Amino acid sequence: MKKVCLLLPNGFEAVEASVFTDVIGWNKEEGDGTTELVTVGTRKELKCTWNFTVIPEMVIDDADVNDFDALALPGGFEQAGFYEDAYREDVLAFIREFEKQGKVIASICVGALPLGKSGILQGRNATTYNLNNQLRQKQLAAMGANVIPDQSIVIDNNIITSYNPSTAFDVAFTLLESLTSRENTDHVKRLMGFLV
Repeated sequence: MKKVCLLLPNGFEAVEASVFTDVIGWNKEEGDGTTELVTVGTRKELKCTWNFTVIPEMVIDDADVNDFDALALPGGFEQAGFYEDAYREDVLAFIREFEKQGKVIASICVGALPLGKSGILQGRNATTYNLNNQLRQKQLAAMGANVIPDQSIVIDNNIITSYNPSTAFDVAFTLLESLTSRENTDHVKRLMGFLV
Protein backbone atom coordinates (compact mmCIF):
# COMPACT_ATOMS: atom_id res chain seq x y z
CA MET A 1 0.00 0.00 0.00
CA LYS A 2 1.36 3.43 -0.95
CA LYS A 3 0.55 6.06 1.63
CA VAL A 4 0.11 9.76 0.85
CA CYS A 5 0.61 12.39 3.54
CA LEU A 6 -1.80 15.27 2.97
CA LEU A 7 -0.10 18.07 4.90
CA LEU A 8 -2.59 20.69 6.07
CA PRO A 9 -1.34 24.02 7.40
CA ASN A 10 -3.96 26.23 9.03
CA GLY A 11 -5.63 28.46 6.42
CA PHE A 12 -5.39 25.91 3.58
CA GLU A 13 -7.94 25.92 0.76
CA ALA A 14 -10.38 23.06 1.25
CA VAL A 15 -10.97 22.50 -2.47
CA GLU A 16 -7.24 22.05 -3.06
CA ALA A 17 -7.01 19.45 -0.29
CA SER A 18 -10.20 17.63 -1.27
CA VAL A 19 -8.94 16.64 -4.72
CA PHE A 20 -6.21 14.56 -3.11
CA THR A 21 -8.62 12.86 -0.71
CA ASP A 22 -11.04 12.10 -3.55
CA VAL A 23 -8.57 10.87 -6.18
CA ILE A 24 -6.57 8.74 -3.74
CA GLY A 25 -9.80 7.53 -2.13
CA TRP A 26 -11.38 6.61 -5.47
CA ASN A 27 -8.25 4.66 -6.32
CA LYS A 28 -8.36 2.81 -3.02
CA GLU A 29 -11.98 1.74 -3.53
CA GLU A 30 -12.42 1.57 -7.31
CA GLY A 31 -8.91 1.68 -8.84
CA ASP A 32 -6.06 -0.72 -8.18
CA GLY A 33 -6.53 -0.38 -4.41
CA THR A 34 -2.88 0.37 -3.70
CA THR A 35 -3.13 3.88 -2.21
CA GLU A 36 -4.36 5.48 0.95
CA LEU A 37 -4.22 9.00 2.30
CA VAL A 38 -3.61 10.32 5.81
CA THR A 39 -4.37 13.91 6.77
CA VAL A 40 -1.58 15.48 8.83
CA GLY A 41 -2.29 18.89 10.32
CA THR A 42 -0.14 21.58 11.83
CA ARG A 43 -2.78 21.81 14.59
CA LYS A 44 -5.37 19.49 16.15
CA GLU A 45 -8.13 21.60 14.61
CA LEU A 46 -7.66 23.60 11.43
CA LYS A 47 -9.65 26.42 9.91
CA CYS A 48 -9.63 26.57 6.12
CA THR A 49 -9.40 29.75 4.10
CA TRP A 50 -13.18 30.15 4.05
CA ASN A 51 -13.74 29.14 7.71
CA PHE A 52 -14.45 25.46 7.10
CA THR A 53 -13.15 23.55 10.16
CA VAL A 54 -11.17 20.31 9.74
CA ILE A 55 -9.84 17.82 12.29
CA PRO A 56 -6.85 15.97 10.78
CA GLU A 57 -6.13 12.34 11.52
CA MET A 58 -2.81 13.25 13.14
CA VAL A 59 -0.65 16.27 13.86
CA ILE A 60 2.77 16.83 12.33
CA ASP A 61 4.58 16.08 15.61
CA ASP A 62 3.23 12.52 15.47
CA ALA A 63 3.93 11.94 11.76
CA ASP A 64 6.98 10.02 10.51
CA VAL A 65 8.11 10.64 6.92
CA ASN A 66 9.27 7.01 6.76
CA ASP A 67 5.63 5.90 6.93
CA PHE A 68 4.72 7.71 3.70
CA ASP A 69 5.47 7.37 -0.01
CA ALA A 70 4.39 10.87 -1.07
CA LEU A 71 3.57 14.33 0.23
CA ALA A 72 0.62 16.41 -0.98
CA LEU A 73 0.33 20.08 -0.08
CA PRO A 74 -2.57 22.41 -0.93
CA GLY A 75 -2.22 26.18 -1.00
CA GLY A 76 -4.04 28.69 1.16
CA PHE A 77 -4.55 32.37 1.88
CA GLU A 78 -2.27 34.72 3.75
CA GLN A 79 -5.33 36.38 5.35
CA ALA A 80 -6.30 33.00 6.83
CA GLY A 81 -2.86 32.44 8.37
CA PHE A 82 -1.61 29.92 5.81
CA TYR A 83 1.99 31.15 5.75
CA GLU A 84 2.24 31.36 9.54
CA ASP A 85 1.86 27.58 9.68
CA ALA A 86 3.29 26.63 6.27
CA TYR A 87 6.57 28.43 7.02
CA ARG A 88 7.04 26.96 10.51
CA GLU A 89 10.42 25.29 10.90
CA ASP A 90 8.88 21.88 11.74
CA VAL A 91 6.86 22.03 8.50
CA LEU A 92 9.91 23.01 6.44
CA ALA A 93 11.99 20.23 8.04
CA PHE A 94 9.20 17.75 7.27
CA ILE A 95 9.22 18.82 3.60
CA ARG A 96 13.03 18.59 3.45
CA GLU A 97 12.91 15.01 4.73
CA PHE A 98 10.51 13.95 1.95
CA GLU A 99 12.92 15.45 -0.59
CA LYS A 100 15.96 13.88 1.11
CA GLN A 101 14.30 10.47 0.73
CA GLY A 102 13.41 11.16 -2.93
CA LYS A 103 9.68 10.81 -2.36
CA VAL A 104 7.06 12.37 -4.61
CA ILE A 105 5.97 15.85 -3.53
CA ALA A 106 2.86 17.40 -5.10
CA SER A 107 1.66 20.94 -4.43
CA ILE A 108 -1.17 23.07 -5.75
CA CYS A 109 -0.97 26.83 -6.27
CA VAL A 110 0.84 28.57 -3.38
CA GLY A 111 1.52 25.18 -1.82
CA ALA A 112 4.78 25.55 -3.77
CA LEU A 113 5.90 28.44 -1.56
CA PRO A 114 6.61 26.31 1.54
CA LEU A 115 8.56 23.99 -0.78
CA GLY A 116 10.57 26.99 -1.92
CA LYS A 117 10.99 28.28 1.63
CA SER A 118 12.32 24.86 2.68
CA GLY A 119 15.09 25.17 0.08
CA ILE A 120 14.19 22.09 -1.97
CA LEU A 121 13.39 24.11 -5.10
CA GLN A 122 16.85 25.74 -5.37
CA GLY A 123 17.69 25.64 -9.08
CA ARG A 124 14.65 23.46 -9.82
CA ASN A 125 11.81 24.16 -12.26
CA ALA A 126 8.55 25.06 -10.54
CA THR A 127 5.53 27.33 -10.61
CA THR A 128 2.97 28.81 -8.24
CA TYR A 129 -0.01 31.18 -8.33
CA ASN A 130 0.22 33.04 -11.64
CA LEU A 131 -2.25 35.94 -11.35
CA ASN A 132 -2.30 39.20 -9.33
CA ASN A 133 0.83 40.67 -10.97
CA GLN A 134 2.62 37.34 -10.53
CA LEU A 135 3.49 38.33 -6.94
CA ARG A 136 3.66 34.72 -5.75
CA GLN A 137 5.76 33.60 -8.73
CA LYS A 138 8.22 36.42 -7.98
CA GLN A 139 8.37 35.28 -4.36
CA LEU A 140 9.09 31.70 -5.48
CA ALA A 141 11.84 32.90 -7.83
CA ALA A 142 13.39 34.84 -4.93
CA MET A 143 13.56 31.52 -3.06
CA GLY A 144 15.78 30.10 -5.80
CA ALA A 145 13.28 28.30 -8.02
CA ASN A 146 13.44 28.52 -11.80
CA VAL A 147 9.82 29.66 -12.27
CA ILE A 148 8.06 28.54 -15.44
CA PRO A 149 5.36 31.24 -15.48
CA ASP A 150 2.97 30.07 -18.20
CA GLN A 151 2.95 26.32 -17.62
CA SER A 152 -0.02 25.12 -15.55
CA ILE A 153 1.80 22.13 -14.04
CA VAL A 154 5.57 21.84 -13.76
CA ILE A 155 7.22 18.52 -12.95
CA ASP A 156 10.88 18.46 -11.96
CA ASN A 157 11.87 14.88 -11.13
CA ASN A 158 9.89 14.04 -7.96
CA ILE A 159 8.33 17.49 -7.44
CA ILE A 160 5.00 18.57 -8.93
CA THR A 161 3.91 22.23 -8.71
CA SER A 162 1.00 24.09 -10.29
CA TYR A 163 -0.12 27.64 -10.91
CA ASN A 164 -3.65 28.04 -9.53
CA PRO A 165 -6.67 26.18 -8.09
CA SER A 166 -7.93 25.23 -11.56
CA THR A 167 -5.09 22.70 -11.78
CA ALA A 168 -6.09 20.86 -8.60
CA PHE A 169 -7.56 17.68 -10.10
CA ASP A 170 -4.77 17.45 -12.69
CA VAL A 171 -2.16 17.59 -9.92
CA ALA A 172 -3.96 14.88 -7.94
CA PHE A 173 -4.16 12.65 -11.01
CA THR A 174 -0.47 13.30 -11.77
CA LEU A 175 0.34 12.23 -8.22
CA LEU A 176 -1.77 9.08 -8.60
CA GLU A 177 -0.05 8.22 -11.87
CA SER A 178 3.37 8.61 -10.23
CA LEU A 179 2.30 6.14 -7.52
CA THR A 180 0.49 3.64 -9.75
CA SER A 181 0.36 3.77 -13.57
CA ARG A 182 -1.11 5.72 -16.48
CA GLU A 183 -3.52 2.85 -17.21
CA ASN A 184 -4.80 2.79 -13.63
CA THR A 185 -5.07 6.58 -13.47
CA ASP A 186 -7.07 6.66 -16.71
CA HIS A 187 -9.36 4.00 -15.23
CA VAL A 188 -9.98 6.17 -12.14
CA LYS A 189 -10.48 9.25 -14.35
CA ARG A 190 -13.14 7.38 -16.35
CA LEU A 191 -14.93 6.28 -13.18
CA MET A 192 -14.89 9.87 -11.93
CA GLY A 193 -16.16 11.21 -15.28
CA PHE A 194 -12.98 12.96 -16.39
CA LEU A 195 -12.49 10.64 -19.39
CA VAL A 196 -15.19 9.30 -21.68
